[in-house]
Amino acid sequence: MEHKVTKRVLIASLVGSSIEWFDYFLYGTVAALVFNELFFHADDPAVGLLLAYASFALAFFIRPIGGIVFSHIGDRIGRKKTLVLTLSLMGGATVLMGLLPTYASIGTMAPVLLILLRLIQGLGLGGEWGGALLLAVEYAPKEKRGFFGSIPQMGVTIGMLLGTLALSLMSLLPEDAFMTWGWRVPFILSAFLVFFGLWIRKGIDETPSFKAAQEKGEIAKLPFVETMRTHWKEVLIAIGGKVVETAPFYIFSTFIVSYATANLGFSRTVTLNAVTIATVVTTLLIPVMGRFSDKVGRKPLYVGGTVLMILYAFPYFWLLHQNSKVLLIVATIVGLGIIWAPITAVLGTMFSEIFKSNVRYTGISLGYQIGAAVAGGTAPLVATALLNAYNNSYVPVALYIIFTSLISLIAIATVRDRKDEELDEEAG
Repeated sequence: MEHKVTKRVLIASLVGSSIEWFDYFLYGTVAALVFNELFFHADDPAVGLLLAYASFALAFFIRPIGGIVFSHIGDRIGRKKTLVLTLSLMGGATVLMGLLPTYASIGTMAPVLLILLRLIQGLGLGGEWGGALLLAVEYAPKEKRGFFGSIPQMGVTIGMLLGTLALSLMSLLPEDAFMTWGWRVPFILSAFLVFFGLWIRKGIDETPSFKAAQEKGEIAKLPFVETMRTHWKEVLIAIGGKVVETAPFYIFSTFIVSYATANLGFSRTVTLNAVTIATVVTTLLIPVMGRFSDKVGRKPLYVGGTVLMILYAFPYFWLLHQNSKVLLIVATIVGLGIIWAPITAVLGTMFSEIFKSNVRYTGISLGYQIGAAVAGGTAPLVATALLNAYNNSYVPVALYIIFTSLISLIAIATVRDRKDEELDEEAG
């Protein structure tokens, strides 16, 4: 029975997390291809594209608010109920995007409704990550906590792969068919994924950590206030720790697409293929790294990955500048596929281990979502601005990767490894 429950818990945390990120990335990809023309109508195409990208970035800044709202519910009434809520919200918004009339039909209301739905997506995602992670971590046996905590982290890359795959299939359609109805199909079909996710989540019980806090009468009345009063240092550690996991990710996966095509003359297809191959590699490596962290601890893996990130910043750009398709793929696999994997695999478990159970949902959500907003949503913009300011030299962008890594190393310097302790022993 026990084995059956843990299996269902892992599937529930992975499926939900993958669907949420699929919805999130689907928007990002379609924004540049479709929304700039059909929704953000502007005489200058560059303005349309900027507006479409701004609507992508907007969700990053709404995510911490989603984190506060849903983690409040998660720390007050339970992880499971909250996860059903976040998935319904996110799924509903995505399906409605696929049904929206365009600017040509309803004028200015089209972009307004699209942005509104994008904000709802951001709210849902803000609460989803912490819940999916805690579902896995709080059910995990002590000796497998790193492995369990790495499973929802695979949702990011699986969601990205699903989004890429769905759009690749649709873009096989003739251009006008794709622009008329083809792009809508993945949005509408995501409803099936959401129903599956909800069905899986319905069948699981509340986590042992939350039940224990309930029995002891330790449920925080105002989790946000309680977190800021007793765990503000841990929130800052988590924000700093998130920086190296998020900024280089968007440089290796998003910024590279425009940089390699516009500055280095690679085709869009080759660049996207490089990102896709690297994403597959990292998806396979994440659970391996999670399991490894159960043997050696979270911190050694995290620090190791971050130090490699510092050492790799300049060689990465040097490889890109060799103008070889093979080296472009190699550079992306090493950065996104290999070096990034240990950092992201242990991040969630490490965060969970520094917060007490009654504020854990709030603490990890705040750290993760604020870190993502500050470092992730802005990374492609910062990298592009640095290129413009320094005459297309990659040196400032490489230094930026090093800078983000150093912030994270300083942030987690004081964290002690808790791999051999029970999760709900007093977190120091």
